[in-house]
Amino acid sequence: MTLATVWPGSIVLRTSQPRSDMPITISPAEARAIVKDAYLYGWPLSENYNTIYAYSIDAGNPNYKAPINQLFNDPKVFTPADTAVVTPNSDTPYSFITADLRAEPLVISVPAMVPENRYFSFQLIDAYTFNMGYIGTRATGNGGGHFLLAGPSWAGGDRSRFDGIYYSESHLALLIGRTQLFEPGDITAVTEIQSQYKVQTLSAFLGSTESPVAPRVDWPAPVVGEASKTPAVFSVINFMLGFCPVNPTEVGLMKRFSLIDVGPGLPFNVKDLSPEMLAAFEAGIADAWEEFEALNRKVAAGEEKASDFFGSREYLNNNYLYRFAGAKLGIYGNSKQEAIYPFYSADDADRVPDGSTSRYTITLPEMPPAKAFWSITMYDAKTQLLVENSINRYLVNTSMEEKFVYGDDGSLTIYLQNEAPPKELTPNWLPAPAAPFYAVMRLYVPEPKAYEGEWSPPSLVRVGDASVKKVVSL
Repeated sequence: MTLATVWPGSIVLRTSQPRSDMPITISPAEARAIVKDAYLYGWPLSENYNTIYAYSIDAGNPNYKAPINQLFNDPKVFTPADTAVVTPNSDTPYSFITADLRAEPLVISVPAMVPENRYFSFQLIDAYTFNMGYIGTRATGNGGGHFLLAGPSWAGGDRSRFDGIYYSESHLALLIGRTQLFEPGDITAVTEIQSQYKVQTLSAFLGSTESPVAPRVDWPAPVVGEASKTPAVFSVINFMLGFCPVNPTEVGLMKRFSLIDVGPGLPFNVKDLSPEMLAAFEAGIADAWEEFEALNRKVAAGEEKASDFFGSREYLNNNYLYRFAGAKLGIYGNSKQEAIYPFYSADDADRVPDGSTSRYTITLPEMPPAKAFWSITMYDAKTQLLVENSINRYLVNTSMEEKFVYGDDGSLTIYLQNEAPPKELTPNWLPAPAAPFYAVMRLYVPEPKAYEGEWSPPSLVRVGDASVKKVVSL
């Protein structure tokens, strides 16, 4: 093995010559097994690249946010008119930063929260989709500060000026900011806070007149949709791995993957594969998806928790199937200590809820165990989008607790139905479509019992027939 420098500070291990000069000599059966593992390992990096490309590289993309190393604040929450993201969060306006850390670190500055109990967070995600850390209410407090995000090539320096330092094991990273909106009229206060978020290079933060510049990158077109289930995706995986110095725990893994031309700095061309090897690659990818589906069935049966699929490398302990499942089920999901998302995709009789035929309730004996806030949001099952309704209410949450109507025992019953309940219960109404739907409960900064199995969300209970008897297109 020899060392090869792909970008400054990005040292990777590879064979002494490109694999394309060394025909694959393993059998199709051996290749199939390696492909399955390499696909499970690498597909999340390709999915991550799809987002980075759309957000910060392809300026013509409708989802484009801002150039690399610049901050984008979205000064609104999602409504039914927003169709680019499925199962959108309508609690917290977003901020985004695509970080290129090859040349130097970035400094993220945040203000003190107003009011002081407002939840916010910046989720720091590396190229692998690991959650490498958080800046925010739970992790660093609401007092504001300056936080350094360094890549693997940073040699270090004066740390005294920073309230926290984070290290990314990849040169590319994505930061997702969330700022709590208490109610619709609070949006002005949220945008004021967002305007005080700041990102700058370390040299700019220190007032230096000289700033290092990373070499130019030729960004390839992403491989998206069904094409990502073909061997062509390995070219993007190899590209992304070029931003990722080999982790010491994965040296043997990369050596094994190099046998099929997968790895940092290695070329990959589907056209170089023989018909037999192409079939082996396709079979290996199918095997990977079959393994995911088996895991997904366990999630549906309650034998596995999707919240366990998100976290740091240390937390996931190199469980590449879990990381793959997290990227598939909800890429950029928060670590469970930051937020959990119980889904209501079936009622108490294990039927798909349908607002055209039935009425439902969720009764909370006490408020969900969230230290920051909780919410329940309604979605149309077909479109996976928010539901248009006569009162423009897409969710219920903590900020409405003073307006809710409570039972004599102090419990809170939420009415999930298409038609309005009696007027006195309107504060507890979460409008449903006259169609199949699902709801999602969100707990931000959940108490440990919420993710350690000591607490379970109450069931969605069918309580009667709906007055609406046909599906209405909203």
